[in-house]
Amino acid sequence: MIEDPTFFVGWGTLSLINAGLAQGKSRSGLIWCLFSLLLGPIATLLIVVLDRVRPYD
Repeated sequence: MIEDPTFFVGWGTLSLINAGLAQGKSRSGLIWCLFSLLLGPIATLLIVVLDRVRPYD
């Protein structure tokens, strides 16, 4: 039972976009990319809602 391949391409593209968004907020792109593979659009929402990581002073 193989799903439509465009679904997997879209999900993978979304995870790469989320990695870029996460790096823009000083978060680990790799971790968020993997997290996005599991949660997809929910991870996007979390990245957008969470504040930027501030470096230690």
